[in-house]
Amino acid sequence: MNQKIRKEDALDYHAKGRPGKIQVIPTKEYNTQRDLSLAYSPGVADPCLEIAANPEDVYKYTAKGNLVAVISNGTAVLGLGDIGPEASKPVMEGKGLLFKIYADIDVFDIELNTKDVDEFVRTVQILEPTFGGINLEDIKSPECFEIETRLKRDLKIPVMHDDQHGTAIISGAALLNALEIVGKKIEEVKIVVSGAGASAISCTKLYLSLGATPANIAMFDRNGHINTQRDDLDEMKEIFATEKIYETMPEAMVGADVFLGLSVANIVSQDMVRSMAKDPIVFAMANPDPEISYPEATEARDDIIMATGRSDYPNQVNNVLGFPYIFRGALDVRSTEINEAMKLAAVHALADLAKKSVPDIVNMAYNQETLSFGRNYIIPKPVDPRLLTTVAPAVAKAAMETGAARQPITDWEVYEQQLATRLGRYERLSRVILNKAKTSPKRVVFADAENVQVLKAAQQVRDEGIAAPILLGNLAAIHALIDEHDLDLGKVKIIDPRSPESEASIDRYAQLYYKKRQRKGMTPSESRRTMFYRNYFGAMMVENGEADAFISGLTRNYPDTIRPALQVIGKEEGVDRVAGMYILLTPRGPLFFSDTTVNLDPTVDELVEITELTAKAIDRFNIKPRIAMVTYSNFGSAQGKDAEKMGEAVAILKAKHPDMVVDGEVQAHLAFDTELLKQNHPFSELIEGGANTLIFPNLSASNIAYNLLKEAAQLETIGPILLGLKKPVHVLQLGSSVREIVNMVAIAVVEAQIK
Repeated sequence: MNQKIRKEDALDYHAKGRPGKIQVIPTKEYNTQRDLSLAYSPGVADPCLEIAANPEDVYKYTAKGNLVAVISNGTAVLGLGDIGPEASKPVMEGKGLLFKIYADIDVFDIELNTKDVDEFVRTVQILEPTFGGINLEDIKSPECFEIETRLKRDLKIPVMHDDQHGTAIISGAALLNALEIVGKKIEEVKIVVSGAGASAISCTKLYLSLGATPANIAMFDRNGHINTQRDDLDEMKEIFATEKIYETMPEAMVGADVFLGLSVANIVSQDMVRSMAKDPIVFAMANPDPEISYPEATEARDDIIMATGRSDYPNQVNNVLGFPYIFRGALDVRSTEINEAMKLAAVHALADLAKKSVPDIVNMAYNQETLSFGRNYIIPKPVDPRLLTTVAPAVAKAAMETGAARQPITDWEVYEQQLATRLGRYERLSRVILNKAKTSPKRVVFADAENVQVLKAAQQVRDEGIAAPILLGNLAAIHALIDEHDLDLGKVKIIDPRSPESEASIDRYAQLYYKKRQRKGMTPSESRRTMFYRNYFGAMMVENGEADAFISGLTRNYPDTIRPALQVIGKEEGVDRVAGMYILLTPRGPLFFSDTTVNLDPTVDELVEITELTAKAIDRFNIKPRIAMVTYSNFGSAQGKDAEKMGEAVAILKAKHPDMVVDGEVQAHLAFDTELLKQNHPFSELIEGGANTLIFPNLSASNIAYNLLKEAAQLETIGPILLGLKKPVHVLQLGSSVREIVNMVAIAVVEAQIK
């Protein structure tokens, strides 16, 4: 399913809150006069003098070593063409965002108001002292070739035009693996290339570096086949001019082993694919729609290996697999360039990674039991957490081997550990959850559909293929909100439990509810009246198999939402107490807090069950829970009811689950400060890696901790996730944002998939 993005949503995303997508934040203390005196005058003079005496110290005392400039003149923006520097800025900010979230690289985006090559080059040259690297972006051909060549020659920092080399590197890795699968040699295969812009030329040049034979390549531009008889070729195209002449691309495709498309949509027919050699390899990567669609190509040939630039089919050639990690490796050794060897190192690192066992978190994201190297998996997935620790070291090693590195790495194990902790090993958890939800969308009932936030979230989960929403509420009120806010919910099902059309459902649900509650004081008439309440009606839809998950609570209090779920759906087998868990997405990775919503003052046995439910839920995300039972005491250092019950709970959990990583009672800060923990309590199981899960002694402590962290640290959160019910029911926090609602829906869908 191709994700639908509405114009209004895109504009709102870029404009909401603080306009734009990136900001500059301080990295040092600045609260006191002494801090400011160190940051600026007079203290700043000392690092200035050190750098003046030794210019390399600029990497020690400033941000230069982790700062990349994303530079464009807006002459070839995405699929939009020459739209100018101002109009290109959202794209450049987006590239900066990707640098940060995938490789922890800081970015200034710079848009230059010039089409003059000399002026462009000179401007970037004089910016060199500021940056550790230069990423050229969206510059039209052929000027982009000259600009990159001159800057690579003149600057002593890494320079790369990602439009050229990013696609080349990723597709190069895919090509090597595809050829290995079909048992063909790169020097022998016939390659047809559609397109002769920056990406197509760079891809084909890289294929030559990998061993392809020039005479076996047929490249086509808008004027036809590039051959030696043409007199309209620039020096880049002349490289691929062949003696053999093809009148048409269909003629060239006959017997071809490989097709590379970086041109326009729908120019390759099924007959052209059928005319290719045995086990054809087709990389159709026109943006946003390929030269031939994945379904058409795979229908034409069952022996095909197919890749596109799209995320909704196997083998996505996505530049984000390359540029963040290439620059990360280059910056970390202070490379003077990104040379051919470094690019080839990235190619081989990506190709080799696709052959290794895939982490569970990646399988989960794509709803696979076990992704494995083969026709539908020739390159790694963008959510693979190993990309940073695989590609960056390979690039860094190549820089060292070719003499480009000015600060060689000596301890590779330490370096890889540093990379793994830069963003948190599971920093992509929310993306994984959303991806997994999309693999098998479920029917989700929204109880509070007379709320614009809920309607916006329902539209988003429908558009993104996360869920099929069902809205409960007054039909007229919902349609009025849809019209007022210009929403597009299409033919989404809307049910008003109080309308005449719902009478049959009310009668049926009332009978079922009465059977469940007849020995708990419920009468038939009371049962029928109860079903008019949306929290009961929606829960009954899930219980009766007419929906898969239920979302409520945004406009109602927590007990009023949980009670219907407990009475109608009930608890899992063997569960005595339900609990609520929040996920906080922090720079160090996700933190899991429990119980944050349900149990006021749990007993020791209830704490044990809450911990078991929480650990089970975390295991579903393929993350190993490392649990700290937190309070004000460290392993008996203070007395009191809360400290004692947490210690008792730990003893019971260790006896019941010898393999569970759980310890306490412990103060919250000590659960993360592993050095301090090691010094004072070397016996603790939390020394290796610290905690990622906190269990609190009571509802007050957990709720305060969650809300303080969320607001003070401005963390993205998912939750509260209700644990222990037979079927997915989740209760939104009052005032939840659209994003938080969407995250909760994704969790509910994933839970429904599992259950």
